[in-house]
Amino acid sequence: MDEKRNNLKPARLDGRRDDLAPGLSRRSFFRAAGAAGVGSAASLLGSASAQAQSTDWLQPGNNNHVIGLQNAGTFPDGEVKIDFYGHCAIKITSPGGASVLFDPWRDDPSGAWGLWFKQKFPETLVDITMSTHTHFDHDAIDRPQSTMVLDRMAGTFEFADLRITGYADKHACVAPGWYPWTDALAEFGVDACPPNNPGHMDMVTYVVETGGIRTLIWGDNRPDPADGFWEAVGRIDVLTLPVDGSEHILSYDQANALVARIQPKAVIPTHYLSEATTYTLSTLQPADAWVQEQKSFSMLEGASLTLAAADVQGMDKEFLYFGHNALTE
Repeated sequence: MDEKRNNLKPARLDGRRDDLAPGLSRRSFFRAAGAAGVGSAASLLGSASAQAQSTDWLQPGNNNHVIGLQNAGTFPDGEVKIDFYGHCAIKITSPGGASVLFDPWRDDPSGAWGLWFKQKFPETLVDITMSTHTHFDHDAIDRPQSTMVLDRMAGTFEFADLRITGYADKHACVAPGWYPWTDALAEFGVDACPPNNPGHMDMVTYVVETGGIRTLIWGDNRPDPADGFWEAVGRIDVLTLPVDGSEHILSYDQANALVARIQPKAVIPTHYLSEATTYTLSTLQPADAWVQEQKSFSMLEGASLTLAAADVQGMDKEFLYFGHNALTE
């Protein structure tokens, strides 16, 4: 075999001839690759070839709505709308029409955690997309038709009549329920708990202020946040908490303790089995039992609700449960 072919180097497709394939120019390479198909083109380039990582540029629409909000001088008072897309995915729309979506989900791309969701996350239209952490069931930030993406944002962001503050903390690292999912990290020699946790066990919780309502997006945060957390988040009107019948992230006792500590006016359960979006292969269960043991709860009839600040202030730890209702398109 030719010595030159014995020590192959990456092809230099720069318009000149290259040593890998004498006589093959850039133009003729891509003509040949096109005839062979995309897969063959990739194999010709080798495993280290560049691949597109984002499909955001393919999204329809544009940022006209954001420009309109940006140029608005004042915003109306009114109700805050909350849309539930299953699991932990919640969209909040301000009285002025600015919208922010948290934690769109997807199946684990590695396949290691099995099939969780019945379809892809809908390409819903939203101004801002945010993620609390990088686990697959929270990080499909490419799916919404979103002008802005603020992934795991710590600090404060203000736009239109929205104010969002992110607080960096840590993911729950000890599974309290029957399925010891955190043991999987130990099997690979990884410490799930801080301070030596891997980056995917980092978390950001968010406080969203709009329409006179302060909403705390808990994500999968640990039940005992770092010192200074409680003073930082302040008064909370609406609290989202990841609780299901398998106690996958938080146990009932942990969640009840958080509700007692935070004293929210309303609580929205998340991260549970929804027949509209989630397979039982996820090992999750509905949150019905936890909700129904509370002093006051509402079984919502749809996947959307509107809240006025005056009405919320009259609540006392009212549980607002979407159940199996979720927007899927």
